[in-house]
Amino acid sequence: MENLLCEKGEMIEQTLLLDDSETQKGGFRTLPFILGNAALTNAATSALTPNMILYLMNEYHMDMTTGSNIIYMWSAVTNIAPVVGAFMADSFVGRFQMIGLGSVVTLMGMFLFWLTSVIPQARPPPCVNSSNICRSAEMFQLFFLCISLGIVAIGAGAVKSSSLAFGSDQLKREVYQDNARLMERYFSWYYASYALSILVALTCLVYIQVNMGWALGFGAPVLLMLFSTLLIYLGTPFYAKLKPKSSLITGLFQVIVASYRNRCLKLSSQSEDIQYHQKKGSTVVLPSEKLRFLNKACIVQDPQLDLSPDGEATDPWRLCTVDQVEELKALLKVVPIWLTGVVLSINISQNTFPVLQANTMDRHIGSSFEIPAASFGIFAVISAILWIVLYDYLILPIASKMTGKPAHFSTKERMGFGLFLSFLSVLVVAVVEGVRRSIAIKEGYLDDPEGVILMSAMWLLPQNSLTGFAEALHAIGQNEFYISEFPRSMSSVAASLLGVGMGVGSLLASSIMSTIDDLTKRGGEESWVSSNINKGHYDYYYLVLAGFSLVNILCYIVCSKAYGPCKEEVMEEEKP
Repeated sequence: MENLLCEKGEMIEQTLLLDDSETQKGGFRTLPFILGNAALTNAATSALTPNMILYLMNEYHMDMTTGSNIIYMWSAVTNIAPVVGAFMADSFVGRFQMIGLGSVVTLMGMFLFWLTSVIPQARPPPCVNSSNICRSAEMFQLFFLCISLGIVAIGAGAVKSSSLAFGSDQLKREVYQDNARLMERYFSWYYASYALSILVALTCLVYIQVNMGWALGFGAPVLLMLFSTLLIYLGTPFYAKLKPKSSLITGLFQVIVASYRNRCLKLSSQSEDIQYHQKKGSTVVLPSEKLRFLNKACIVQDPQLDLSPDGEATDPWRLCTVDQVEELKALLKVVPIWLTGVVLSINISQNTFPVLQANTMDRHIGSSFEIPAASFGIFAVISAILWIVLYDYLILPIASKMTGKPAHFSTKERMGFGLFLSFLSVLVVAVVEGVRRSIAIKEGYLDDPEGVILMSAMWLLPQNSLTGFAEALHAIGQNEFYISEFPRSMSSVAASLLGVGMGVGSLLASSIMSTIDDLTKRGGEESWVSSNINKGHYDYYYLVLAGFSLVNILCYIVCSKAYGPCKEEVMEEEKP
């Protein structure tokens, strides 16, 4: 959900050129193919995650820590792959080719993963119930599992990197230029289809896995992915396809290289003594004084050697424009605040234990229907959507009425409140788990981690709701913060930063869990993150996460004050 909320800013500012042969293509007739492909791909891949920990523990006989680490690594690749995919699509391949190739790769990966559920030799043999002997997975079986999941992550990342942008490209023909409302409608359709696909994955597809077995449960997403791949290629005759162009990410690396290669240059306090390389049509004439060492990347040493007749740099890896330098400075300036969002991503990536926790609680609604344990994540999604609606149509109007003037919460305020709600969510998990574990032991389930206790799973709703609210608040606020603070040319970086942040958060979550497992099981003690959640102490584990979150809030306050007023705050102060 966090990645979804960050993508709109990327598209609003982009402007690309069409080939002459493409001007009669595109338009609304292409959107069903693009939106259908994106929604089906997201539904298929999202359906694998919720029950994955149960599949790895029950079928591959993994312990909690090993299974969780595989999922964390998979999540990291899934979140970082779109960044690489966007770079490849913009610079070399093109967006349609990236989506098409990504769909085929995802289909292949999901088919390979489905084979693990239908071929007995692809996974360890079942446990011997009489003696409770379980064989671990062999090296080839683990390799086959990890390769299939890796292929899915790479392919899905390729699709996600270009879907929203490719649909936007179809509406950039000249006939649509005077009607920005059409683009807004497209964004709304994209988000609606994305949210619907998640709901389908967490309900229908999870239900099939739980009640009809792994073979059918993982086979259904393969069929969805097959339809998704066919759909994107069926629209081939109608698409407007853009030429790849240089990527902003390449420009950022060029500044780093150029500033290092020009490190011996002397910077003068008198700007008129130095000639800087300016981008044609740019209003940025001189680089800022902050991070001055980067200014060496845009100093023209010898105009005849450094510049071509048309004014472009002869070697862009030695001479960059002032705009490029300022773009990198803007990125480095927000890094401390970005790092505080990584800690929130650690909390959001805790997807394994909640499934095991819900699996031991009474999940019945009425006498006949039982909610699958892996479907409780849907309440976080619903909460995120609910917050977006309530914020615009209830909270702001009430606040405006109370203050007597238009109310507005700054992006930094919303990010901070999102971090606080994330802290509350893990604290609530710790409290609820402490109660659940106490009841399980009292009812005699200490050695039976799958025993269902007399405690309603509805007690899990507060923690899921807080997680959804936190994610919506922080993701939207962070995206708007980047869009407002960065130069207009850097709007696409917002999506990249959030995606990388989620990936780094998953890697750190894996490291934290492994460290806690190693420290707490020394001396023959039961690990806090034991596969037997009744013997473990996940309440203590989540208290550790709450401690990290509290320290992170304090760091955010310091970083926010050190950053100074953002542009929107300056504009508010200048209003009469």
